[in-house]
Amino acid sequence: MLVSLCVSAAFGQTVCPATAAYSPCDLVLEMTAGEEAAHPNPYLSVQLHGEFRSPRHRTFTVPGFWDGGRRFVIRFAPTHAGSWDYRITSNVAGFNGKMGQVTAAASESPGFLRLDNVHHFSHTETRQPHLWMGDTSYRFAWIDKSVFEAMVNARAEQKFNHIRGLVMQPEEGMRKAFLDADHPNPEHFQALDERILMMNRKGIYADLVLAADENHLARVFPQWQQRERYIRYLVARYSAMMITWQGVQEFEEYDDGRALLKEIGLLLKKIDPYQHPRSTHTVKTSAPLLPDGWMNYVTYQTSDNAIGAIERQVLMAPLVNAEFGYEDSGAGKSHPHHVDSEEFRHRLWNQTMNGMYPTFGNTGTYGGRKFAVEAKYLDSPGAKAMTAWKDFFSRTRYWELEPFFEVTAGRSLALPGVEYIVYLDKYGPVEVVTEKKKYEVYWMRPATGEIIQEKKDYKGELFAGHPPDRTGDWVLHLSRDGRKESMAKSWKFESRPVFQQEVERNAQKIPFEVVSPVDSTFVAGQAVPFEIKRKRETKATASMLYLWTAEATADGQGYRVVGTGEKGALRFPAAMARNFPAVVNLRLMGMNLNGKVYSIDRVVKLEAPKKAAQ
Repeated sequence: MLVSLCVSAAFGQTVCPATAAYSPCDLVLEMTAGEEAAHPNPYLSVQLHGEFRSPRHRTFTVPGFWDGGRRFVIRFAPTHAGSWDYRITSNVAGFNGKMGQVTAAASESPGFLRLDNVHHFSHTETRQPHLWMGDTSYRFAWIDKSVFEAMVNARAEQKFNHIRGLVMQPEEGMRKAFLDADHPNPEHFQALDERILMMNRKGIYADLVLAADENHLARVFPQWQQRERYIRYLVARYSAMMITWQGVQEFEEYDDGRALLKEIGLLLKKIDPYQHPRSTHTVKTSAPLLPDGWMNYVTYQTSDNAIGAIERQVLMAPLVNAEFGYEDSGAGKSHPHHVDSEEFRHRLWNQTMNGMYPTFGNTGTYGGRKFAVEAKYLDSPGAKAMTAWKDFFSRTRYWELEPFFEVTAGRSLALPGVEYIVYLDKYGPVEVVTEKKKYEVYWMRPATGEIIQEKKDYKGELFAGHPPDRTGDWVLHLSRDGRKESMAKSWKFESRPVFQQEVERNAQKIPFEVVSPVDSTFVAGQAVPFEIKRKRETKATASMLYLWTAEATADGQGYRVVGTGEKGALRFPAAMARNFPAVVNLRLMGMNLNGKVYSIDRVVKLEAPKKAAQ
């Protein structure tokens, strides 16, 4: 909790004398009239940071920020109890060289978020696993306060622990975050502070999207120095809070999105003292940006199982699907991915079986351009399905689950020998190959969270069964409950190593071939029919997932998903290349029923999009 502030007349600054660990502590400094005159735009000219030395002799460098008028703040969060010494460095003489001490009290906080066990998250202080379950509220900083409070209270009650939203809105009618590129609006950010802290007090992380789509960040801050100041300002204000960084909306829609995200991402990595998780929103997948070294978890906007399932097998990073579908529970639809409550639930569980953490959205609450945010949609069937999802996985060792493929008629996650989870999107028999142990058998209705335990346990190497009735979708859970209780005492976090799959590129071993296209020159924006044929029919190839990607390597924009499935049309977006004609690496990846991934590469030429007839 934040405690009352006291004033140190000797230093001319306000400090917090006893802040709980992992809570923000504000050191407030005031410029004199003379210093104010010397810095007519302090956002541009004042340099300020504090160095905090912990009782364990670790030093945090924390930037300060201008908070309007003569007021400056250095905001930091002590990471453990004890006395922290600090020293301030600034080009304002009255601030420079000030020293002091802050006492941090013990806290029950598990800490901030970090990546763990390759595909999962934990907390920095306790290494307690983190079951990410998000919501979307793009306008969370602008909506009516009563609606916002109702949203936070409802989402906390429903067990959400993330809400993602915009720091800056593109609409002129909204309260502006920046009056122009060199003048932040302190009132906006003070209101944003209050809302993030309100979320944090309910155990909810703010997933901060720094700017909207369609070149928004570059339009507001056309110069790198302006973007750099903006990022430093956000780190100074929000790194001491429970947050993650989510870049910009749909980075592919930016003129040079990869380069822009790399510059701001590397800056975040460099100056964020707490190293909060970093990613960016996307049209389909942000994975093309992983090689740039700043992003450490992947964000998705897709309900296509091929994209997530295949990338989960080859990427060594956590995956968060931020937009696999928005539920329409009465507010209406404006996009193809706005779906009814039942379809939303099916997508939720299918993306989970890909090994992704989910983010919810309802068309009445997510804050889209065409919909008002209304509290009456907070208690929707989709939100209840999310709570049922959270309750279910809280009973599992979710931080060790990986996609599992020795199953028929369903899609599965498992920690082999401990528990197996199978999603059946329709009624039917299911078979699961298991290690020969004794398992309790549970069935769960995803729509309600109702759990039915079979009276007889299962022991063997091949479970065969069917859901209790034919109503809706089901989840099968084979669980060694006693073993999990024992593991909770003997294993700190993970019990099994996770290895990266080696993709098979040997043409002789690839069980499929490309029938079409056979051409080697394509036009951006035009549909190119494709067809894939299996060369041999086996149990493993009875059902295949296919993913086409294309990358103009010389232009440095990263790859783009251009198609999925066995038959369809490839579409090459013009923005994937900056210079035409472009040499493009066209890659087809296929995954069989055993989770084995194969890859075929071709080099093709991409011509500029044809201009529309006048």
